[in-house]
Amino acid sequence: MVKLTIDGRMVTVEHGTTILEAARQAGIDIPTLCYLKELNEVGACRVCVVEIEGQERLSAACATVCEEGMVVHTATPRVLDARRTNVQLILSQHNVSCTTCMRNGSCKLQKVALDLNLQEEPFEKKPFSSRWDRTFPLIRDGSRCIQCLRCVNVCEKVQSMGVWSLTGTGKHARVEVTGGKSIRDINCALCGQCITHCPVGALTARDDTQRVREAIADPDRIVVVQVAPAVRSAWGDAVGLAPEQATEKRMVAAIRSLGVDYVFDTDFSADLTIMEEGSELVERIKEGKKGPMFTSCCPGWVRFLKLEYPDMVASLSTAKSPQQMFGAVAKSYYAKLLGVDPEKIFCVSIMPCTAKKYECGVEAVNDAARRDVDVALTTRELGRLLRHVDVSALGEEEFDQPLGMATGAGVIFGATGGVMEAALRSAYYLVTGQNPEVEAFSEVRGLKGWKEAVFPIGDIKLRVAVVSGLGNARSLMEALAAGAVDYDFVEVMACPGGCAGGGGQPIREDQELAGERGERLYALDRSYKLRFSHENPAVLELYKSYLGAPLSHKAHELLHTDQGMWEL
Repeated sequence: MVKLTIDGRMVTVEHGTTILEAARQAGIDIPTLCYLKELNEVGACRVCVVEIEGQERLSAACATVCEEGMVVHTATPRVLDARRTNVQLILSQHNVSCTTCMRNGSCKLQKVALDLNLQEEPFEKKPFSSRWDRTFPLIRDGSRCIQCLRCVNVCEKVQSMGVWSLTGTGKHARVEVTGGKSIRDINCALCGQCITHCPVGALTARDDTQRVREAIADPDRIVVVQVAPAVRSAWGDAVGLAPEQATEKRMVAAIRSLGVDYVFDTDFSADLTIMEEGSELVERIKEGKKGPMFTSCCPGWVRFLKLEYPDMVASLSTAKSPQQMFGAVAKSYYAKLLGVDPEKIFCVSIMPCTAKKYECGVEAVNDAARRDVDVALTTRELGRLLRHVDVSALGEEEFDQPLGMATGAGVIFGATGGVMEAALRSAYYLVTGQNPEVEAFSEVRGLKGWKEAVFPIGDIKLRVAVVSGLGNARSLMEALAAGAVDYDFVEVMACPGGCAGGGGQPIREDQELAGERGERLYALDRSYKLRFSHENPAVLELYKSYLGAPLSHKAHELLHTDQGMWEL
C-alpha cells in the first residue's frame, strides 16, 4: 500500500494507483475530459493537472502513479490557471454552437468550462472543418472534436475495429477515419461505442426524429411504435426520471402522449424470434449439422461478420431480428386484423442501438412488398421527442394488443446472454415436450466478455458460448478458425454487456451501465407471469391463424433473411 496526502487528507491506496483514482477514492473531484480508466489514460487534455510538492512542473493526475509520501494539491491558483488556459486552448479549436449540439446539457467540455467559470475565449478560434455523409447512421462533426482519443481507444482496444486514428502532431493533430478513408469504405460495425464514450458532440447517431413527427402529423398514416427490451431499462436516463419512476408502463404512456396510434412491445417479436431461431437450432441438431449456429439479432455483429469473416456468414441463423420480425408482422398480419392497406402503416422502432438504423434500411432484409420498419430511433432520440412532455406527471398504461403481449424470455433479450437463455428455455421444450426449471440456464448471465457452458437437453449435450463486445467476438472467431473451440450455438452482441450497453442508450458520463440496466431486465423477467416464449398466447395465435408453424413457408417469407445478400 502507498500513503500520500491530497489536499490535506491522508489517503492510502494500492501500488500502481494513479493520483486521479486516489483522489476519487477520497471523494476529491479532479476534472477530466479524455480519461477512461484502463483504456484512455494518456493525459491528452491536460485538464486534470495537479501540483506535487517538490516538482517544478504540473502533472496529469490520470497518468501519474502515487508514490509514498507524495503531497498533492488539486486546486491551487497555479493549477486552476493552468486548467483554465488548457480548456481555453481546447475551446479555440472547438465549435461552441452549443444550442444546436446534440450534447447540449450533457457535454463534459461544457460542464468543465462552467465549473472553471470561463467567461471569455482569449485565443483565436480555429475549429477544424470536416465533410461527412449525413445519411450514414453514424455522424461525425470534426469541428466539435477535442482530440481526447477516447473514440480511438474504445474502437481499437475494446471493439478491435480501428476505425479512428490520430493524424498530425501538436496543434495540427486531429482524429480522422483511419487511412483518410470515407466512413463507408472502412470496416465500421456501427456499434456506436465511440458515440457513447465521446465526451462532447463530435460523434452522434443520425437524428431521424423529424421523420417520425411528420408521420404522426400525416392523417393518412397509422403510426405504430415498437419498443425494444433494453430501452425500458434506460429510457428514464433520457428524460431525467429515477429508475423507480421509469416503469415500462409509464414509458408506454409517454410514447402514446406523442400522438402515435399504437404502442407495441418488441418483446413480442423477441418471443417470435425464439420460436423461429429455436426451431432452427433443434432442426439443425437433429440433422447432425457440424459447427455452430450464430444468433442473428444484432446487426452490428452481422456487419462485423460480413466485413471481417465473410466465409462464416452462412453460419448465422436466418431468423430476422426482433425489430424486423415485428415490422413484417405489423405490415401483414396486423394490417389484416385492422382491415387496412399495409402501406398506411408507418412502423417506428425505438432501439438501444445505432446499427438498427442501418438494418432497417437494408433492402434484402425486408419483405419483398415493403419495408419492415420505416424508422429506427435510439433511446436518446426518444428522450428528445419527449422533451416537451412532463413524463413524471403521467400515469401508467398498458401496451396495445395483440403485439404487446410478451414473456420474461423476451425481456431478457436486452442483456448479454439473454437471447441464449430465452432460446434454451424453449429449445428444451421443443426437444423434450416439457418446460425446464426457469432458471436452469442462468449460467450464461453476467458481464464476462466470453462465457461458455454445456447444457443437457434430452439426450443432447448442447455446447454454447455467449460473447459481447467485438474484441471478444474477434477472439472467438479466431479460436473457432484455429479449431481451439467448438460449439453448437453461439450468441454474439456487438456492444459490451449486450443491448443494455448499446450505442443508442443514454450517456451517463464516466459510467458503464450495461450491468445495472441488465439487472433491471432480469428483475422484470422474474415479475412476468409467463417466462417461456413458446407460451406467449399472442405468438401462438399468430401461428394458428396466419403463419401455420415455425419454419413454415409463410414464416420463411416474412421472418427470415439471407444475410449474405445484405449490402454494406
